[in-house]
Amino acid sequence: MMDVREIREYLPHRYPFLLVDRVVELVEGDVIRAYKNVSVNEDVFNGHFPQAPIFPGVLMVEAMAQAAGILGFKTQNKKPSDGSIYLFAGADNVRFKRQVTPGDRLDLEAKVVSERRGIWKFECRATVDGTLAASATILCADRVV
Repeated sequence: MMDVREIREYLPHRYPFLLVDRVVELVEGDVIRAYKNVSVNEDVFNGHFPQAPIFPGVLMVEAMAQAAGILGFKTQNKKPSDGSIYLFAGADNVRFKRQVTPGDRLDLEAKVVSERRGIWKFECRATVDGTLAASATILCADRVV
């Protein structure tokens, strides 16, 4: 549904911090399904950990937040180029269930739970081959910069 060129219209992130490669489904106001291809060539694996590369949990949470941000932007028909930005405002109930390693495809899902005064709440999941890798309740704040 969205390739990386269109994703960059809705997220201000750029290499090496753009963590959504493709959106495969998006229902405005409801849910987004996207993915990130995890490659051994990513800089993070130079230090985490060179002999046993594991994709950091904090980056899984950031990838879920970026997917949620795309959903929020699309739902409101806004873009960073309009002067809007979604700020990562919080994460609750974060759980890591499986290691993610180079060669994995990290499937991302975010569902809108609520929106109040520009604060969005999403239930998010990251899976690999159908197995839960991480989950979190993520809060994003819609701001004008």
